[in-house]
Amino acid sequence: MKSLTAEWVAKAEEDYSVATGLLRRRKLPADSICFHSQQAAEKFLKAVLQKRGVRFGKTHDLEGLLRLCTTSFPQLTLLVGDAQLLNDYAVGYRYPGIDATKKQARLAAKAAGRVRRAVLPLLK
Repeated sequence: MKSLTAEWVAKAEEDYSVATGLLRRRKLPADSICFHSQQAAEKFLKAVLQKRGVRFGKTHDLEGLLRLCTTSFPQLTLLVGDAQLLNDYAVGYRYPGIDATKKQARLAAKAAGRVRRAVLPLLK
């Protein structure tokens, strides 16, 4: 694995670990779980693009990143629903006025896990 691709994967794994670790707390920090789940998915997709030499710029748009990924890996279209679910957690839930629920947090972490499982084999 290329050095920069490995760095993207390491960052993604860290966000995924934070999200899943927070799920074990008695009082779920739902906003943080959703944010780190989105970040993990974003970085896993960016790792794929980095490996393929595809430019992606500074974006949090999972649907756009996924579209770029599916050019090389059409099977990733199965992740469209996960990308849509996670997309809003990049920014909106980080500020006052909107709060994630426990259910949203659990679903976000599961979606990030599906992205992780789909992407990691492509990076070997």
